[in-house]
Amino acid sequence: MSRDADTVASVGEIATLRRIFPRLPASSATIVGPGDDAAVLAAPDGRYVVTTDMMIAGPDFRWAWSSPTDIGWKAAATNLADVAAMGARPTALVVAIAAPTDTPVGVLESVADGFRDACKALAPGCGVVGGDLSVSDAFTIAVTAFGDLEGRRPVLRSGARPGDVVAVAGTLGRAARGLRALFADAVDTDGTPDARLAAEVAARVPEVAVQRRPQPPIDAGVAAAVAGATAMLDVSDGLALDASRIAEASAVRIELRSNALGDDPALALAGGEDHALLACFPSDAALPAPFRAIGVVLPNASGERGALVSVDGHPYDGALGWDPYSGWDGAAG
Repeated sequence: MSRDADTVASVGEIATLRRIFPRLPASSATIVGPGDDAAVLAAPDGRYVVTTDMMIAGPDFRWAWSSPTDIGWKAAATNLADVAAMGARPTALVVAIAAPTDTPVGVLESVADGFRDACKALAPGCGVVGGDLSVSDAFTIAVTAFGDLEGRRPVLRSGARPGDVVAVAGTLGRAARGLRALFADAVDTDGTPDARLAAEVAARVPEVAVQRRPQPPIDAGVAAAVAGATAMLDVSDGLALDASRIAEASAVRIELRSNALGDDPALALAGGEDHALLACFPSDAALPAPFRAIGVVLPNASGERGALVSVDGHPYDGALGWDPYSGWDGAAG
């Protein structure tokens, strides 16, 4: 059997991991890396940020629409963005993968390449320090990410105050536009995702690349914290939905300006997966690059949850973004 034909079942866990480990990025915070029961990391601040996220074939990605390297990149990027949204600098990732027994080892190697490429491009110095490999009918990636606050206080969702400027760093709605194009034109007559059609769509719709490999502005999280951001989060589920999370946590309302949301405000408000950073800043603060103002924080005089987000003075009543428990048709693609 050639190397390219090896599957995780034919070579086993140990041999598979031996092929994956050399492809993974190293972390500059590593004291003890992969090989022991746990990694040991330096935490100069004395505190660390930790977050976790999962990607599952079907509801989170379709093999026909993304390469294994794309999937590794996206799994890294989504977690790096969550660390950045706390005002921390990403230092390390722990990656657990459950794969069907007939998964080619080369697929896992390419997933590892995606982690390496994403860390190098988005968060140099961050690396994969350990994880696990198991078996499942549904290909699943679970990532835990760690970050260093470097002596700063974490930026929470609950700190926004009336009068603050609402600002965003990164793109809005582009990933959603790419996904919409894939669902419209990259499926066969039965609605099944088709790799050949996806390649044609990607060639004419540049936003597909954003959906496959989001580019969250990781360094902007630290810049926001240094500039005095009062609240921040990663826009993963849609601007309107994620803005409402800041509003609810801070007991305020958020007013957005449609003319600051690009050429398709509706898509910017409802679409997710760009992984932009949404932050609030005191009105007298200088917005750090690449943040741009898109609204203002208002009092929530009623104290009620309804109408937490408004656009151009009107309560937002459009689509509220991604919910993993709704909208999935059960297909794995």
